[in-house]
Amino acid sequence: MKKLSILFLSILMFSTMVLAACGGGSNSTGATEKGSDSASGEGGKRTIKVSIGVNDKHPEYEASLKFKELVEAESDDLTVEVYHSGQIADDRSAIEMLQFGTLDATIPSTSPLVNFIPAYGVFDLPFTVPNEEVADKVLDGPFGDKMLEMVDQQGLVGLAWWENGFRNLTNDVKPVAGMEDVKGLKIRTMENEIHLDAWKALGANPTPMAFTELFTALQQGTIDGQENPYPTILLSKYPEVQKHVSNTNHVYTPFIFLFSKKVWEELSAEQQDIISKAAVEAGKFNRERTREVADESLETLKKEMTFTEIKEGEFEKFQEAVKPVIDKYKEKIGAEIVDEFFAEIDKAK
Repeated sequence: MKKLSILFLSILMFSTMVLAACGGGSNSTGATEKGSDSASGEGGKRTIKVSIGVNDKHPEYEASLKFKELVEAESDDLTVEVYHSGQIADDRSAIEMLQFGTLDATIPSTSPLVNFIPAYGVFDLPFTVPNEEVADKVLDGPFGDKMLEMVDQQGLVGLAWWENGFRNLTNDVKPVAGMEDVKGLKIRTMENEIHLDAWKALGANPTPMAFTELFTALQQGTIDGQENPYPTILLSKYPEVQKHVSNTNHVYTPFIFLFSKKVWEELSAEQQDIISKAAVEAGKFNRERTREVADESLETLKKEMTFTEIKEGEFEKFQEAVKPVIDKYKEKIGAEIVDEFFAEIDKAK
């Protein structure tokens, strides 16, 4: 028995030495398990991984590279890697990865956050934000700050507002200049209850569908049209399968720069300050670039599609038609948040 005990101890000690030599100790996989390989970057630098859903032609990707440039210019111990086209995960999954600390940052539109924080549905309410200037004042003011702070309860850090832009309608059936023209159109929407009910209220037949399935559905005529910002319409090559585009501007969608709270708390105060300032500065660049690209995209779309401007007085009809939808979701979103949102919009006007 004594010999067996000695043999067992010898094997145990040998195994421990092998594990240590192979890096199998408790600290060897810590950074990888947290998902960011962050603590052990090249030359001791910490790597911040940023995931976005759009492709590398989109202005959000340009702004993400601007964020990388700003962070690396100010820090000797931080590097940034940007992954576009959902290479790491789709928006919702990326948010969940932030919660677990397996991803550092993501910059989704606000719509996926509704699954985590119902109050974020306020940004999906249709025909509320009239223009970019009003959007800037609302997001850069007390209301925007309040919404950024709200993500803390979900294990996230809200750093800055970027811009996806106004959503506009395309279809392959007829020009849309007002309410009557929308009736009966089969419109693809995001899988979002507010968007679905809004289009129903306008007389359309909305169909929720994954973005990845959209081009094929348009090509096959399964649906008549879709709605997205101008750059997305152009980059997704929808003019190949759509004839008409209209400036409905029915929903303004921000991008929100989110950071993992778990990872954030591992950073030094100096690193946090550098990342925060870079997110805000890159956000300003993003807004400017998004608006430039939106204007450029529209000019190109006008050459490839029939552009129809919404007639004067029709926006008021749209707003009237969707009032019941806003009333329906007001309590679910939070009456106080909705009222504050509308008050800030009125003030910004």
